[in-house]
Amino acid sequence: MEFKFTETQLMIKEMAKKFAQDVLAPSANERDEKEEFPYEAVKQMGELGLLGMMVSEKYNGAGLDTVSYVLAMEEISKIDAAAGVIMSVNNSLVCYGIQEWGSEYQKEKYLKQLATGKMLGAFALSEPEAGSDASNQKTVAIKDGNHYVLNGTKNFITNGANADVVLVMAATDKSKGAHGISAFIVEKGTQGFEVAKKEKKLGIRSSDTVSLSFTDCRVPEENRIGEEGFGFKFAMKTLDGGRIGIAAQALGIAQAAFEASLKYSKERKAFGQLIAEFQAIQFKLADMATKIEAARLLTLKAAALKDANEPYGMASSMAKLYASKVAVDSALEAIQIHGGYGYIKDYPVERYLRDAKITEIYEGTSEVQRIVISRNILKT
Repeated sequence: MEFKFTETQLMIKEMAKKFAQDVLAPSANERDEKEEFPYEAVKQMGELGLLGMMVSEKYNGAGLDTVSYVLAMEEISKIDAAAGVIMSVNNSLVCYGIQEWGSEYQKEKYLKQLATGKMLGAFALSEPEAGSDASNQKTVAIKDGNHYVLNGTKNFITNGANADVVLVMAATDKSKGAHGISAFIVEKGTQGFEVAKKEKKLGIRSSDTVSLSFTDCRVPEENRIGEEGFGFKFAMKTLDGGRIGIAAQALGIAQAAFEASLKYSKERKAFGQLIAEFQAIQFKLADMATKIEAARLLTLKAAALKDANEPYGMASSMAKLYASKVAVDSALEAIQIHGGYGYIKDYPVERYLRDAKITEIYEGTSEVQRIVISRNILKT
């Protein structure tokens, strides 16, 4: 197995690292405190190609591989996990879904602008009664001439308040269950489409998470992605790739927690010596470093499989399951290493813990990942 990155991949990693340090780091804590969306930073991410990394150059994308995306996601999320999830949703769920299964009309009209950041996208699958049970869609889309009329509510939608387009899953034939769900591109400003509620969250607070309502919302037939009934399959296939992005986000949070702990342990003294000289702290750092490296390898393996056009669904679930747990564990250990200082906002490790927890929940909870993994295991 080849463990060396290409010159391009290393260049992308360095570019993302510099952007994160220069642009995101100065305001990350303040934006978290005030729940402010990073409008200017997102615009710059688009200009740098970070919002359409895997989109073909034909559609104004960067034309990069998934490994490059993982490297960039880790660097962005290490500084600001909220910016990381904004980037992840636009890349993994929106651009990828349209590029793989959208029509040429949809790619020309939407993908080209999404890839450059001139548009921002959101992915609307979850509902008040359809979280992990994603097939239980209450939002309906009824055909009316050359339009569909959407009615329903979506919740926990990342980028929802600031998105220019939203990929919406809705039931076109409820009698068919999961096979009766279709996917639609809905533009901001469409009559009957409104942002209903902004959530107040534990972490990733400068990314917006909202409920969306659809009331007799008319969507042109040409905005349906694929055939009627393709929506659930579309969502599941798209989420396979999305989980690689969230694993990379978790990896970035874990790495940030480790680096903060390492730095603090070399500065803080107790009982007349640096705490880094105590075996109790050394073992914590050793365990953190080992687990982070294991998570990184799982994530890169999933990315490499995707790039090789090989089955990667189980690998992406494994990566997300493990990396998200490592993020939470690393943030907890970082707080413990910092002691009382870890519990206050003067140090960033309390934010790392708040940001880490959601990685075990969104784009499929850890329990859902175990279902995916076990089903794949039992097929063999």
